[in-house]
Amino acid sequence: MENVIILGTGISGCTAAIYTARSNLKPLVISGPEDGGQLTLTTEVENFPGFIHGVQGTELVSNAKQQAERFGARFKVDIASKFNPIKDGYELELTSGEKIQTKTLIISTGASARWLNIPSEEKFKGRGVSSCATCDGPFYKNKHVIVIGGGDSAMEEATFLTKFASKVTVIHRKDKFTASKIMQDRLLANPKCNVIWNKTITEFQGEKTIKSVTLEDTKTKEHTSFACDGVFLAIGHIPNSTIFKDQITMDALGYIQTDRFTKTNLEGVFACGDVQDTRYRQAITAAGSGCQSAIEAERYLAEKGIH
Repeated sequence: MENVIILGTGISGCTAAIYTARSNLKPLVISGPEDGGQLTLTTEVENFPGFIHGVQGTELVSNAKQQAERFGARFKVDIASKFNPIKDGYELELTSGEKIQTKTLIISTGASARWLNIPSEEKFKGRGVSSCATCDGPFYKNKHVIVIGGGDSAMEEATFLTKFASKVTVIHRKDKFTASKIMQDRLLANPKCNVIWNKTITEFQGEKTIKSVTLEDTKTKEHTSFACDGVFLAIGHIPNSTIFKDQITMDALGYIQTDRFTKTNLEGVFACGDVQDTRYRQAITAAGSGCQSAIEAERYLAEKGIH
């Protein structure tokens, strides 16, 4: 039986691996469906402390993984598909068919951004298409950007982007927002913001980066081209928590609920990073919660007499 299994190889999972490995707990880290997490979709990270000139998202995660391996963490490429409590711990079944048992579990499976799932989207991820204004907004100084969405998140992202962009156009598929009135009023009062109603994006155009999008009218189905320098999706995230449904306490959207020490409702099970963070979703906060989970797991095992 393992001392610690960590699900997810994003920055929260890798940080948890570094700390538990340094505590000589020999953690086993399972990669999951998105090896490296959402940071691998980000070209440059400028707001992670210690990197004066920024760092590539893939490099940051890769370095953290190698750092964990240096202290004895083991990494396994597979996906956990089933989870069950057993005596003195928990059992995970992987998609490969293997079953593994552990005394403690750190869930750092993240949350996947909702995408439009149109043919050209994959090509421009990190090259004009983003799901994080806080992460990528500073790259669009004096540029014209689009925000897709109609809820509070879209209003917040669009307003934030006006700190950098010269113009922010919000595109919504309906003729009214679902956001709270105060958030709508704030957006509509901003001179840098404008709204295009009843439109969806069906295509991204450009070469190395986005230059324009194709808009489809949701009523007439007419197509028009719209020039822009970047597109930010604000249509929500999906927490990767399905296998824990009905066993671990979650909110209505599926985010795992923890106390301030990253503890879940199950003894010896902790959650960190975007799978339990509905507010910040930053690399640094994910890393911080990964550290917390690792320390809590170490203390839990020490109380059981395992060092």
